[in-house]
Amino acid sequence: MIDTVTRIRIARPSRDLGAAERFYVEGLGLDVLWRTTGRVPGEHDLLMLGLPDGAWHFELTHDPEQPLDPTPTVDDLFVLYLGAPVDDSFLARLTATGGTRVPAHNPYWDDHGVTVTDPDGYRLVLCSRTWAA
Repeated sequence: MIDTVTRIRIARPSRDLGAAERFYVEGLGLDVLWRTTGRVPGEHDLLMLGLPDGAWHFELTHDPEQPLDPTPTVDDLFVLYLGAPVDDSFLARLTATGGTRVPAHNPYWDDHGVTVTDPDGYRLVLCSRTWAA
């Protein structure tokens, strides 16, 4: 049954797990929770990110035998509700580790935060509001 403590995993392909790791670990501050790069035929390379004991995991995959080219749209968002304005040094760290600040497709996100593309072109929104706001 799904309830408020159900664990979730968000997964998507990446063309370069090393670049993604720099952005999400060094830039955003997530931890590497699991990694596989065994080059076992038929298996994907995998990078699982998040916070220790968190209720969610963010998983990036790469199939070395049949790589997928990520095809993000302007509405493929990974939104983090920070509950405070985005610090300039935090934004600088994200851009230094491969991110690019972009205007949001939906102006709501520009009014309440900052949008940054990751190395695969997916959008990370750092929202200054809280979840309940």
